This record gives sequence, structure tokens and C-alpha cells, in this order.
Amino acid sequence: MSEDDEQWNDCNRAFLQAFMARSTLTLEEAKPLLAAIQIAYERKETLVEDIIEADLNSHIAAANTRISPFDLEIRSTFHQTTRKRVYALVNSTSDPIIQLATVHTADEISFLKRVLDAMFETYNTSRHEIMAITSMQAVRLAKPSDNDRRETQDGAQGGAGQGLKMFEAEKMLKTLVDEGWFEKSKRGYYSLSPRALIELRGWLIETYNDVDEDDEDDDERMPRIKQCAACKEIVTMTEWMGNDFVGERAAPSTQKSGKRRSGGGSNANRSRINVDETEVLDDEE
Repeated sequence: MSEDDEQWNDCNRAFLQAFMARSTLTLEEAKPLLAAIQIAYERKETLVEDIIEADLNSHIAAANTRISPFDLEIRSTFHQTTRKRVYALVNSTSDPIIQLATVHTADEISFLKRVLDAMFETYNTSRHEIMAITSMQAVRLAKPSDNDRRETQDGAQGGAGQGLKMFEAEKMLKTLVDEGWFEKSKRGYYSLSPRALIELRGWLIETYNDVDEDDEDDDERMPRIKQCAACKEIVTMTEWMGNDFVGERAAPSTQKSGKRRSGGGSNANRSRINVDETEVLDDEE
């Protein structure tokens, strides 16, 4: 028996099985899980408070060694609002959109792509870097636009299809939340979850950061996918310099409601507030 086999025991197997059933895990969620596993398999009394981050890291390292040949890996990132580290089981090689296609129809995948385009293009401009979308905005994308259909006919984009009915689009949004790809905020905005940001990272950068430096349009020249200068993780919600927001707090209605600090009331900030709300959040009411 190899040293690797000796280190891989029933506790490790139980942990990996539990992780695969959840897809994501935090340290707080892992503590009672690991305590229960140790009680069941090591026959020793273990309190939740006895579990530390090193225990979780040890099980993750052992699991990664075992699942690596299957192109799977447990990776982590910080949740942008709670600042808790989130661990996610992701596919390390194949196109994540293709993975979704194995459990969703072509029309559902096309709808998802239109929603992502809206998040990172329509509602992600130099003035308002929202990178999130409301339910009503998303439902409006249930059917492909005439332009989408023309591109499909010209062979530039495949699979526009007939689209979804409105109730099917709403159901798909709920499914994406349940599957851990989207998160829905208290204000009703859908944004990518930590798991999605981990697994879609390469695809998002490749798809939306193809910047044309010669384009005179500021929105076309700006990188759509923002990354933290320190940790290089994708940023979809944060606060810059105390008064400029990225995420749903950058939405015009949020700024006008007084939740956005003026930061001294500069002309630049005032111009960002006084925009046509119908362009971005005409359905907030």
C-alpha cells in the first residue's frame, strides 16, 4: 500500500462525497461536517469548536490529489460581501458553458448567454459598472433579439433558437440560483456567485475583455471584467475610493436614493448620478 493510499481513509471519502453533494462549502459549514465525520469514523468525541481551518485544508488537499485525474479541483475565493472564504468544486479543464449544456436545453443556454451579455456589457458601462441584472431585465431577454437571429442565419453565432417563454426564463433564473451559479440579493439583483466566478473565470476574461484600443467609445475600450490588483480575483461588487461603487450599488436608482455617498460632490460624481435611469433600471419601480 502506497503512502498516498494510507493517507486516504474513510474520513476523506466521506468528506469528498459530502462536498460533491454541495458543490460549495465555507469553513463554518465544514466544521459540523468534519466533526460528525470524525465522530463516525474515528470513534472519538469531536466538538465543532475543535475543527480549525487547517483540518479543512488537509481534507481539501487530500481530495484534490484524488480528483485531479478527473479534471476536478476544489478551489477557493472570498465572497465579495461576506468576505468569507468559499470553497468550490470545479471542472479544471472543459468549457463551463459546455458543462451546463449537459443539463440544460439549447434555448436555456442561449438565454444564460444573453443574461451574461447583459450583466457584463449592457449594465457594465464606464458610468455604471453594475454587473448584475434584475428579474424583469432578465425576463426581457427570454427571446433572442432580431439581431441575434440575423447573426445565427449568417453563421456568426449558433443556437439562438426560439427562446424561452417568460415563466420558463423565471424558472431558469431560480434554477441557476439553486445550482449555485447565480446569487440573488435582497434588492432583487442577480449576480454571479463565488462558484461561478471561480469556474467561469477564464471564459469571462476571454469573452468580455477583448478590448479594442483604437475604439473611440470609452465603453468599448474599458475591460469589462475587473480584477483585484492584489489577489487577481474577479471583482463584481466593491467600493472604490469611498464613493464609487462596482455592483448593484452603482445602479442609478441606488445613487439617487442617497445610499451612495457623494464623496465631496464633484462634478464627475454628479454627472454619474444625473443619467437617464430608463437606460439602466427602467423597471426598478
